[in-house]
Amino acid sequence: MLDRDGFRPNVGIILLNQRNQVFWGKRIRTHSWQFPQGGIDRGETPEQAMFRELHEEVGLKPNHVRVVARTRDWLRYEVPDRYIRRDARGHYKGQKQIWFLLQLVGHDWDLNLRATDHPEFDAWRWNDYWVPLDVVVEFKRGVYEMALTELARFLPRGEQQRNRYLRSGMRPREQEAGQTSGPAHLAPSHQVMYPARTGSFRINPGIELPPGASFDPDPQTGIDNPPDHKPLQ
Repeated sequence: MLDRDGFRPNVGIILLNQRNQVFWGKRIRTHSWQFPQGGIDRGETPEQAMFRELHEEVGLKPNHVRVVARTRDWLRYEVPDRYIRRDARGHYKGQKQIWFLLQLVGHDWDLNLRATDHPEFDAWRWNDYWVPLDVVVEFKRGVYEMALTELARFLPRGEQQRNRYLRSGMRPREQEAGQTSGPAHLAPSHQVMYPARTGSFRINPGIELPPGASFDPDPQTGIDNPPDHKPLQ
């Protein structure tokens, strides 16, 4: 379902825990991290689509969350041709999104990346509200900044003031220390621990995972050699 300009209606979800940290998911079989999102089906309201996607992507039900706020208008991003299916090129341009800010009132163990047969994420973690945009696929970064900025006024004052760190690409400790080396990156020592079939663990050096993250292996492709990329739509 596309509008006249070629944008598909979509919802984005910023899920907060009690410490105002946000759910941060690693897109399955890629090195990209993102928020949950998904298309609005014909006949659905944005809120109905949000609750459906919330369950499909992270396994949560309406009773697990509280709706805090939503963006007033559509936020749009264009998708480069290389990420679009060949048969959709020429009429599909990208996504227009309504973003929701949710508060988790359930528990971490209510999250389930395998709630459906077509998972979107294979790992997740709680991250500071002002997420590191350098690990988001490039064409989504502008919309992420707009959504986080618009919804930040619904957070406690201490979190609102951190907007300047998002725009500069630097973490608060770097600002205070006067560092100007550019965007903060995930520490290379924080690597994904893949559960081996024997029940023990080994480290795959090709993928980085921040501390506190949870990895959920893909049963279809196996856990030893996950592919590096799949198209984003």
